[in-house]
Amino acid sequence: MSIICVSSLVKQYNGLTAVNGISFDVKEGEFFGFLGPNGAGKTTTINILCTLLSPTSGMAEVNGYDCLKYAHKVRSSIGLVFQDITLDNDLTAYENLKFHCYLYNMNKREAE
Repeated sequence: MSIICVSSLVKQYNGLTAVNGISFDVKEGEFFGFLGPNGAGKTTTINILCTLLSPTSGMAEVNGYDCLKYAHKVRSSIGLVFQDITLDNDLTAYENLKFHCYLYNMNKREAE
């Protein structure tokens, strides 16, 4: 079973093509390296898979959920560690956790 399926994925910004028709599958339990030079579209592709961006065309699925149609289900089924720190130094640890729960649309009961 594939845990990630990408087919003919395209992302364009104002006429600039950041991702140009890539396709790949990652099987459950498989180690997968996503390598390429700067500007190749790696971060853009990951952002689409994490539902932070919408593709211009093509298909991306994570855990069997279409990243465009079922973004909330994709987000609830993955964990994501950002490259840069996403904590707000003006908030307490508890407030930072609550904020990130809000980003994932967790209800108050789940967040507490």
